[in-house]
Amino acid sequence: MISGSFVLTCRPFRNPVCMANIKSARKRARQALERRDHNMALRTAVRSAIKKVTKAVAAGNKEAATASLRESQRVIDRIVAKGILHRNAGDRHKSRLAQAIKTLK
Repeated sequence: MISGSFVLTCRPFRNPVCMANIKSARKRARQALERRDHNMALRTAVRSAIKKVTKAVAAGNKEAATASLRESQRVIDRIVAKGILHRNAGDRHKSRLAQAIKTLK
């Protein structure tokens, strides 16, 4: 989150003293950083949901894998609807997870 002293970096890790002069540009830069943090958290949630399914598949637990697949499909669909993950990428993740569960006996 952004604290009281706000510094926007032009290039991460190189030039930490590049700040916009116009008030609206400062606000947009601040909003972009907040949006980036939020989107990163949502992408992390997708990755965690996918890992949960793959761990259940690796353990050979079909019931747990199926339950976590349903949950991960909801998470993936929500992230796709928000435009954070591309629709085809979301469908690809769901398809591969379902295929992995299908191979379980």
